[in-house]
Amino acid sequence: MIKIGVDANGGDFGVETTVPAAMKAISMFDDIEIVLYGDENKIKPLLTNSERISIVHTEKTLSMGEKDPMRAVRREKDSSLCMAMYAAKNNEIDAVVTSGPTQCVVMGAHVIIRRLPQMERVALCPIIPNFDGKHRLMLDVGANVELKPEQLGQFAIFATIADKEIFGVENPTVGYLNIGSEPGKGREQDKDAYNYLKDLKGINFYGNIEPDQAINCPTDIILTEGYGGNICLKAVEGTAKTMGKMLKQEIKSSIGGKIGYLFMRKNIKRFAKRMDSKEVGGAMIFGINKPVVKAHGNSDAYAFASAIKQVRQMVKSNIIEKVIPYLPTIERTEEGNE
Repeated sequence: MIKIGVDANGGDFGVETTVPAAMKAISMFDDIEIVLYGDENKIKPLLTNSERISIVHTEKTLSMGEKDPMRAVRREKDSSLCMAMYAAKNNEIDAVVTSGPTQCVVMGAHVIIRRLPQMERVALCPIIPNFDGKHRLMLDVGANVELKPEQLGQFAIFATIADKEIFGVENPTVGYLNIGSEPGKGREQDKDAYNYLKDLKGINFYGNIEPDQAINCPTDIILTEGYGGNICLKAVEGTAKTMGKMLKQEIKSSIGGKIGYLFMRKNIKRFAKRMDSKEVGGAMIFGINKPVVKAHGNSDAYAFASAIKQVRQMVKSNIIEKVIPYLPTIERTEEGNE
């Protein structure tokens, strides 16, 4: 039985989202148990089905606007997020799902659950929709402002094995996000990264890809540092939302548009579903000792249940144990040896 810890108090909506999501996940899978870390007084009235669901009580939670993630994680050990993280560290649960504040989640994963000794950094890796209807992995999107080529290489190997084991992609290709597709494009650090990745064993390196290819991507994995990755991800998400609003605006602007919508309604709903992050779950934290998935802060029950489904698959695939043998072959940087 897979035991999944849920930060029940976390996110914009707290138990109003996480409790229904837990019940939905339990109904979907008969091989999981869920531990809700949260306010028992608020959880119990919502818990109409407590089969394979238990509660660890705490009224405390980390604020979504937390200004000092390190301080919060170190001082608020009895918050719902930190309690779930400590339970994972102590092998009381197999994985954690949360929609809490992103930097607190990354910091908690790093400080509490701890980074794999074979990894120099941890990465935040969401699944993004694509034109062909298949997913793409993008990392890092916010855990690291800068990365050395060797650290990018570790992420590339981790993501390659994750794509194979979790999502069944036979031979994942890796693209490096840059301002141009040619090998000589970008800053010196981008050129160094390209030269390192093209010779790195264990990955199928495609070369550079440009931001305008993010949702019509020729590669299975989009590799970048956290600053550029976060900008690219938010641009993709913002464009998708705005396109949806523009489409609604055009439909409502004329009688012809409204009549056309009646014929195109199913197609439009399918289009919206292809671009909806609720379908894929959340962002995975790569490089730590236990699977952690960070759902969107404004996730509804459906999206949060998708995140539980996602972390379940990470545990089932035994991804961490499978990736470790490949990592020691990477040449260590000075920072990694400290």
